[in-house]
Amino acid sequence: MFTGLVQDVGRIVAARRVGAGLDLEVRHALPGEPLARGESIAVDGCCLTVTATGPGTFRADLSPETLARTGGTRRWRPGREVHLERALRAGDRMGGHLVQGHVDGEVRVLAHRRVPGGGAVLRVELPRAGRAVVVEKGSVALDGVSLTVARLGGGWFEVALVPETLARTTLGRRRPGERLAVEWDVMLKAAAERGR
Repeated sequence: MFTGLVQDVGRIVAARRVGAGLDLEVRHALPGEPLARGESIAVDGCCLTVTATGPGTFRADLSPETLARTGGTRRWRPGREVHLERALRAGDRMGGHLVQGHVDGEVRVLAHRRVPGGGAVLRVELPRAGRAVVVEKGSVALDGVSLTVARLGGGWFEVALVPETLARTTLGRRRPGERLAVEWDVMLKAAAERGR
């Protein structure tokens, strides 16, 4: 489990095809003790398992399922910046919201605008699959970042990006047409499933 509070912005240094999946190498400066093989880490919101570590780098495998839900090799290209978060430990402070690292798919940025006070607002498409699980003031994770739904309309929702989020993530640089990995709120997904 994760919180959606980004701990580092890393960079993909290599992405090698392995069968129908990818072997990803990421440069990072994550805080705390060194990463360990077998550790779970959220990379742009995807829960991945560390398969190897090196000085300031780690490797992880991407399954065909992860590739299918996140736009394939387009997202996982060398040079791309990615949000990183280590898994929660029992007793850790819970900020953000519960994020499983199980990405539901991708959504497209429709608009990005700056607002007074140094913040910004992202308007993002709301596909049919998300309509039952997105509510105003509810939670959503975009590229692994825990956000609150500020406004909701027909086929879109907006999230407010405070200056701290803009400073610690890449979301302030996202432009219309770009795609973001999305994980809908797990509690709302469970409630919607039960209501069927």
